[in-house]
Amino acid sequence: MTSATLERTGSLAREVPHKDIAVQEQMIALAVENMHCGGCMRAVEKALGQCAGVHHVRANLSAKRVQVRFDPNVSSEEALIGALEQAGFHAACLDDAAALQEEARRDTDYLRRVAVAGFAAANIMLLSVAVWSGTQDMDAATQALFHWLSALIALPAVAYAGQPFFASALQALKGRRLNMDVPISLAVILATGMSLFQTVQGSQQVYFDAAVTLLFFLLIGRWLDQRMRLRARGEAQNLLSLQSGMATLVNDRGEQRNVPAHALAPGDTVQVATGMRVPADGEVISGEGRIDNSLITGESEPVRVAVGDPVYAGTLNLSAPLLFRVTAADDMTLLAEIGRLMADAEQGRARYRRLADRAARIYAPAVHLLGAVTFLGWLLLGAGWESALTYAIAVLIITCPCALALAVPAVQIAAASRLFREGVLLKAPDALERLAEADTAVFDKTGTLTLGRPVLLDADAIPGPLLKSAARLAAASAHPYARAVAEAARERFGRVQAAARVSETPGEGMARITKAGEERLGSARWCNVPEGEAAGASLFYRAADGTLAAFECRDALRGDAADTVQTLAGMGLAVALLWGDGEEAVRKAAEGAGV
Repeated sequence: MTSATLERTGSLAREVPHKDIAVQEQMIALAVENMHCGGCMRAVEKALGQCAGVHHVRANLSAKRVQVRFDPNVSSEEALIGALEQAGFHAACLDDAAALQEEARRDTDYLRRVAVAGFAAANIMLLSVAVWSGTQDMDAATQALFHWLSALIALPAVAYAGQPFFASALQALKGRRLNMDVPISLAVILATGMSLFQTVQGSQQVYFDAAVTLLFFLLIGRWLDQRMRLRARGEAQNLLSLQSGMATLVNDRGEQRNVPAHALAPGDTVQVATGMRVPADGEVISGEGRIDNSLITGESEPVRVAVGDPVYAGTLNLSAPLLFRVTAADDMTLLAEIGRLMADAEQGRARYRRLADRAARIYAPAVHLLGAVTFLGWLLLGAGWESALTYAIAVLIITCPCALALAVPAVQIAAASRLFREGVLLKAPDALERLAEADTAVFDKTGTLTLGRPVLLDADAIPGPLLKSAARLAAASAHPYARAVAEAARERFGRVQAAARVSETPGEGMARITKAGEERLGSARWCNVPEGEAAGASLFYRAADGTLAAFECRDALRGDAADTVQTLAGMGLAVALLWGDGEEAVRKAAEGAGV
């Protein structure tokens, strides 16, 4: 059974000019799994567009989703789903987890049908080749036997493997519309029926192999399309999964209890422990510490936050427990908005995609018309009905229209998914097309030209005992500089065991008491470094005997940064660099990359 997945993507209030009222607009996204072609897409948009209170409808064929913006005072989610059901698109409300499970189940189902069609096509082809090559020497009884064996294999294979196409075509016809599965189903059914008729008549010409092979290749295309959409949706889900699933809610009496993050509401008070992700957007009301905002800003340098500073869902608390008041939760957070930007990039229609959609809308009716003209034309020319029908079937098969509607959106979604895995968020649907007209490339430094995380410079020049002792302290912290020191020690010495009984002071550093005395790792002030010796270093280590070591950590340049800049310059593009760091760090990055 096909279904439509309902997602709430937010709501907004829009002021109407010259009136003292505000019109509420709600945006929802529906996943319509039996939307297979341009005709389906047009029918979905038409059915929803005719509903009262609907202001905007946009369908995405490859993602099989449709966005609807409507007035909740006039229409409702149930009314929209009912309109789709009346148009032949069965709808059901599922949550994201259930939708992903359904996508995975459908992926397995398509793969199973591909296997059945491939097995049947291969065996029927073997029988057909034997008949074709042995026509002169094979007697009629043997030919008839091979044809009946082909029919025995083809009939159940067509019934099972072709079910997605047949069901979609039947729903389209019930809704008094055409989609691209109608000519496909018509071609397969006519070819199979014609071949069965020819077998009963004892004819030498049967086309079981053509019908099953057509289904085999069409199912491969459907399975690849399903797999692509599953992976693309997985990228967005991976982003949203970084948002904490649970939150520690604090009531007015100071009592704490764990609640689902999606149950938070603006005004709630939440505590986030060290090493945990922030469950919602909010404002710090107690405590201070360092937050890793790289998921939101791309900057690897932790940000120090105190009372009154904002925090965002999905960011990582590195130092001390924080108490904050929720300002936005669930699908209203900045992280959720980034996820919606990804969906909008896939949902929007670029210039070539709009052309392909318009062409696909007229393609299915044109194919049916061409098939009918072919059949009638051959009849008028004196051919028998069997020959005329054979030619008409051939027209339906060779004009299989799936690629027309799927190629452009498939490429767009695949590109957006790949770019996101590489750290690039595609916001505008026509951005890839506009790249052909670009004359300047502007890079952000952190996380683009650089790795986006600090590394310890000149680690080999640091005395081994000092580096190993500092790394034991560093391994007990989540601070990026501490991680850089610990990672450098692991590369040099192998496994590094974190020290026990380490205390950490937010914004300063770490310390522990040993039999020999106190050792510290952190800022110059924390380690009592004289002012003249603190320049250029990122953090310091003071051993129990007073020995001092300085560590310089920098966001290292990517290995391919210089080659990338050189390639772009060779293409005639001007290259520029944007930054928010210190001038010295930017100068070194620019020199290393050749900007």
